Formats: sequence, C-alpha cells, structure tokens
Amino acid sequence: MADGSFEDRKAYISAKAEVVLGAAPERISAPGGNSRSSLRLHYPDHNVIATLRPDFRRTHLEAHVLEELAPHCDDIPQVLGVSDDVMFQSDTGEMRLNAEIMEQDPVDQVELAAEAVAAIFRIQAAGRQTNLAEMLPHLGSNTDWVTSFVGSVTAMEPYSVGISRQFDMAAVAERMDYPGVQFLKWDCRSGNAAIGDDGYLRWFDFEYAGLRHGAEDLAWLIADETWPIAPDVMADIVIENFDPDCGHDIADYMDYLSVYTTLHCVQRLKLIEQEVKRRGWLRKERVRKYDDAGVHPDFAVQLCRVGAYYSAQSPLTAPLTRNFEAAERSFSSAV
Repeated sequence: MADGSFEDRKAYISAKAEVVLGAAPERISAPGGNSRSSLRLHYPDHNVIATLRPDFRRTHLEAHVLEELAPHCDDIPQVLGVSDDVMFQSDTGEMRLNAEIMEQDPVDQVELAAEAVAAIFRIQAAGRQTNLAEMLPHLGSNTDWVTSFVGSVTAMEPYSVGISRQFDMAAVAERMDYPGVQFLKWDCRSGNAAIGDDGYLRWFDFEYAGLRHGAEDLAWLIADETWPIAPDVMADIVIENFDPDCGHDIADYMDYLSVYTTLHCVQRLKLIEQEVKRRGWLRKERVRKYDDAGVHPDFAVQLCRVGAYYSAQSPLTAPLTRNFEAAERSFSSAV
C-alpha cells in the first residue's frame, strides 16, 4: 500500500487508525508533502503521526527502537501502536526545528541548538541502556562504503587547483573505518526534530538507526545546509554538552567529528549540485517547509563555511580547507 496513490494511502491509514486507535481521524494532512511516508492524523483534541514506509521492515525496526528507548528518555515520539505496515506515534509538534530556529534571535538560536545537541546525547545514552546494540545494523561498516565516502572529496576538485597531494586518502579512510559501538539515530538534520506544544524538543524518524562511532549524529546536524548556526559556535555547543560516558575522550571525539563532518559536507554539496542540475535553485521557504535538500546558493555557502572550519580542525583534512573556501566564493557569486 505504500506505493499507492495519496488518496488510497489516506483511506488505508484511516481504516488502520480506526482499529488501532479506536477512531478514524477527522482529516489527514501531509506535513512533508504527499509523497512522504508520514502523515498527520487530526483528531478533535490531539494529532497522531501515521507512518507507512515502502519497506515495512523499516517501520517495524523503527517501532522497536522507539519502544526500547522510551523508558530511558523523553526526547522521542511514543509508539501508539503498529498494524501490519503502519506505525502510529505521538505527534512531536507542528513546528519543525529547521523553521523554529529561524524565528529566534541569535541568543535564543544558540540555546535551541544546545537543546538539540543535548537531546542527541541523551538519546544515545538511552540506547546504551538497551539491548539494541545486539540487533541493530553496523552503519558504514564495509570497505566499499568507507572508500566511497572518503573518495567523494574529488567532487571538490573543480573549485580550486585540485586536491592537495598532502591529503592522505588512506589515512582518512583508516580514521573513518570505525566499528559500530554507539547507538545512532542517523539523519539528524534539523527537519527531523520538532518542538511540541509543551515546548519540548524531540527527534523523530528513526528508521535508519544503527551503530557506529556516535559523532555522526552531530555531524548530520552541523552539516545540515539549512542550519544557521556558525560552525565554531556549534563546536562550542558540542563541547559544552559532551557526554563523558559516551565511551570517547573528548579530544579524540572532536577530531573524529571534524573529519566526519568535513566529508559529510562534501556529500551534501554533491547532492546540492545534482539537484541544481535537475531542478534548478529552490526557494528557501520551500526547502524548509518540505525538509528538502538545501538547493539554494546561500545554503551551499553555509556548507562550504562549515566544511572549511571543520576541515581546518584536523591535520587529516586541513588540505581540503582551500577547496571549501574556493567553493564558497563560487556559490557566493551565484546568489
């Protein structure tokens, strides 16, 4: 049913809701667009999120992850029930983090960013109190994935005189080849968190949860091209909210975070370049409303600034700083 028409999916979910929740919704809306897996069910006094993914196994994995985490933290949605390929969960809020942070003044933006980072650390701590490590997949655990991830830096060649010979691809690959030891939500872009009516920030979309180093979740947020917080400020926020029980020394953690964030910036820039060729530049408002790829010159510039800052923090990636700086100049001219 996940591949049916929007109206078919609404009817299917409504029927499931009547069985699982005891009543059909008054109406159903699509906060992320009609093609997204999650729909909002509107009831007289509350809303519910219904998730119908193309792969029902991911739906069941997500439900299991949320149920395991629930006793240990309140930074996630609650599972209200699962019926076949549909999961019903509490609505974390209509105001997504990517939109809410733009409504704040600079001081409050930093405070909200700190809440988001602290919530990620709490979710990971909750994961360590469960048995999820025994059944979740190890993300990016094969050599081909690491090689592709590191090798993607060639995409930065056109923005300067190529990649410096001082960039040691083998050494960077060795740094990124990390065993799965820490629970990860994965995809912690700011569009995957929301602020509820209670004023509490919660993260959602756990279908890709798995195991790796742990800093990857922070990299997803820091290198979210729509995220307006300066990269050095984000580094300070991570340090201030660092969980000493996460299993890493903070200095080593920040170095790994810097290298991973640098490479993640490259991945996001590649995505933006691909989408520009396919769709042209998009309006910022549309990107934030539908949690779309940040296909706007200003977002690309932000990514380049993040990449330049974090690449400079580690000797392994410092040779790439000039590439990010050149790319920033290129995208700035497109504004």
